[in-house]
Amino acid sequence: MANHKSALKRHRQSLVRRDRNRMNKSKVKTAMKKVDAAIEVDGSVEKAREALVTAVPVIERAAVKGAFHKKTASRKISRLTRKVNKFALSKESAA
Repeated sequence: MANHKSALKRHRQSLVRRDRNRMNKSKVKTAMKKVDAAIEVDGSVEKAREALVTAVPVIERAAVKGAFHKKTASRKISRLTRKVNKFALSKESAA
């Protein structure tokens, strides 16, 4: 355990940041799961697009806050968008 005053403060800061990062990462995971659920469970293109529209700002906000690197956030958004678009195309071609 740290003994110096500055090291103790650094430790407190790291605990606060860890909790904040965990919270932001959890929000991202939940948002991504909602998009997946809209595709697989509901099977609705509208719900999938709606979930994507709500998920993108959550992912971007986590990157801005430092929970993810900006390229990681971009990759997550890109993969979700491709997944929704592919689902929408398969629904349109089936109809």
